[in-house]
Amino acid sequence: MKLNLRSGAFALVTALITVLALINAASSGGTATARSKLTLIAPAAPGGGWDGFARESQQALRGNGIVNNPQVVNVPGAGGTIGLSQFVQTPGREDALLVTGGVMIGAIELADNPESMADVVPIAKLADDYAALVVPADSEFQTLDDFLAAWIQNPGGTSIGGGSLGSIDHLLSGLLAKEVGLDPKLVNYVAYSGGGEALTSLLSHTTAAGMSGYNEVADQIEAGSLRALAISSEERLDGVDVPTFKEQGVDVAMSNWRGVVAAPGISDAARAEFTAIITEMRETDDWKDTLARNSWTDSFATGEELEEFIAGEVATAREIVKDLGL
Repeated sequence: MKLNLRSGAFALVTALITVLALINAASSGGTATARSKLTLIAPAAPGGGWDGFARESQQALRGNGIVNNPQVVNVPGAGGTIGLSQFVQTPGREDALLVTGGVMIGAIELADNPESMADVVPIAKLADDYAALVVPADSEFQTLDDFLAAWIQNPGGTSIGGGSLGSIDHLLSGLLAKEVGLDPKLVNYVAYSGGGEALTSLLSHTTAAGMSGYNEVADQIEAGSLRALAISSEERLDGVDVPTFKEQGVDVAMSNWRGVVAAPGISDAARAEFTAIITEMRETDDWKDTLARNSWTDSFATGEELEEFIAGEVATAREIVKDLGL
């Protein structure tokens, strides 16, 4: 009889434990958390700027134990808008972040994309990258003033090569034209799908000048095959011997900023957790080394500051696209 009682008690305890486990699993949804497995979605092909940013983040998160198993998934196409469109179809997803930045905002405005930055939850802006106006080393343009004089006189015959339509290279070319009194619609901008193609066209004199992320042309500048006329930062960058547009009397500045956003419909707790994860990453020595190696400027922003920044970026991109007649 005692044996039966003990057996019954054991069965009751076992059943109770099982029920409690099921309740706990149900309440957690049985899904991975950002800390246990975070997916970083790079809306570009492997090897591109967003992919590099995502993989640098992955290494810093993993190497410092901030996230147990961070993964990078590539969804290339259309200036990041394909990745954006897919991402917003998973509302409430609390284990993934989408890499974003200035290029995506330009692409959204250019294509009048149905999904926009209003459909995601901003988490953090981490870095600024700047574009440089460059010419071949044997170009007749020795200075920015030389280039601008020829460009204003003959915009059609003074072509600028750069990234895809709507990219920072493209928007900056339009902004520069407007600032110097040239109708942005007259800009002869030649878009290329990759930095390699743009560089080849420049070195072969297919285009007169190039607008490109400084990192993409730094090696050629140091090697002496390209000459940098100006860079789009507000102030001259440490370790980069290239004058800004502003210090040469042209009031133009624009960054190819990079950051991350979350899916729509996430909880306040999830947003706070994402912000904490990225803040921890930003404070690591690994991330500081990443900024230095890539000549990125730390421009960390979250919360209302980030929301206001994005709103300003959207308004600027919309105005430039309109000025370009696109």
